[in-house]
Amino acid sequence: MSDARLAPLAARAAKKKRRRAGGMKGFWRRIREPLAQSDLVKSALATLLAGGLRFVRATNRYAEGSSDVAQSYARVTPSILAIWHGQHLLAPVLYPRGEPLAAMVSRSADAELNALVVEKFGFEAVRGSGGRGGKSKSDKGGAQALIALKKALDGGSNVCMIADIPHGTPRQAGMGIVTLARLSGRPVVPVAMTTSRRKVLEKTWDKTTINLPFGRCAMVVGEPITVSADADDAELERKRQEITAGLNEATERVYRIVDRRA
Repeated sequence: MSDARLAPLAARAAKKKRRRAGGMKGFWRRIREPLAQSDLVKSALATLLAGGLRFVRATNRYAEGSSDVAQSYARVTPSILAIWHGQHLLAPVLYPRGEPLAAMVSRSADAELNALVVEKFGFEAVRGSGGRGGKSKSDKGGAQALIALKKALDGGSNVCMIADIPHGTPRQAGMGIVTLARLSGRPVVPVAMTTSRRKVLEKTWDKTTINLPFGRCAMVVGEPITVSADADDAELERKRQEITAGLNEATERVYRIVDRRA
């Protein structure tokens, strides 16, 4: 058959394909909002995600050189466990069972599923954003979250915060975690975790890492970083940089361990 006769057939096939794709997109747009508002659907998805994390943990053995998680946490409790955006998915499944933990989760609608997953593991999800330390009126939720986290620390529980600001500069600690350390008198402890088999979503702002089963896992618990109650702005900035450096060092080390470059 000549190219001239094939061209109309190809054009019709392409048009039909676009029509099907458009129909699927339209269908998804119609059901997306009702699904997002359904507590039943969100709970079911959170259960599936929690089960997936447990499966990943069960099929990854700890690599030699990884921190002894229970011992490391017992040494620093109560403290502020600092992790990076995009590197945090394993955090709830690697935390010692039965030990209390309060985790800050963003107030955004997109993060609601994260909060539900945290709660599936029996931990407290504190909604807020700790990036700027709760200093502005627009960050009222962040200030309330810091108060809740301080209360948990005062009660003897560890708390967990993602140190970098959502959609800000990845792997640069915000001031919120420094503020909590100053207010609570408890140290910030850099924590990094990963698996040898993983998928990095390169187009995401934080290079989100999806941990995969059937490999090695590791966690590195770094040295505590304290912040004085009377620290001035210059000292707070130095501590912010120290937390950034400590977390980046822990992250580099944990990747060397699972990739056997240690």
